[in-house]
Amino acid sequence: MRVVSGSRKGIPLKSLPGNLTRPTSDKVKESIFNMIGPYFDGGIVVELFGGSGSLSIESLSRGVEEAYIFEKNPKACTIIRENIAKCRFTDEVHIMRNDARNAVKALQSSDVLVDLLFIDPPYAEEKYYDLAMEFVQANLLSENAIIICEHEKQLTLPDSYGEYIKTKNPIYGNSAISIYMK
Repeated sequence: MRVVSGSRKGIPLKSLPGNLTRPTSDKVKESIFNMIGPYFDGGIVVELFGGSGSLSIESLSRGVEEAYIFEKNPKACTIIRENIAKCRFTDEVHIMRNDARNAVKALQSSDVLVDLLFIDPPYAEEKYYDLAMEFVQANLLSENAIIICEHEKQLTLPDSYGEYIKTKNPIYGNSAISIYMK
């Protein structure tokens, strides 16, 4: 796993050994960013279920200016910190050692508007995709925000979360990506 493109292109990233996290492959990551970017002029990314932090790091490498990564596993937070330091993004990243279900409340107190929202929970945890609607209802998304959900290909996510309509739903092996935009 590595940074695919942008200012930190090619830097290798660590992930937790074992099956506790399921890092997004470089191929899928590149496809996602080709659909939503591929490059950005500032903005804020929020990554729920951070794992290795690779989606936030990729976003920063491609021009996003600030990231909030939610991860409750302390070992994963250590890996995220190492990856952030290796990529020299320590000032741009806020690692929130917290359950993703607390993200809306945590971000409301920070007064941020999210431009990219990545939701990639453990595949057996379908209920976590409802967090997209919580972000919509809390008015935490910017006018041009994009919601990106990675999930099992057998799972069908809703056609919309409020005003955010599913615009793309490609499948890669056992994974699917659902992209929502206004």
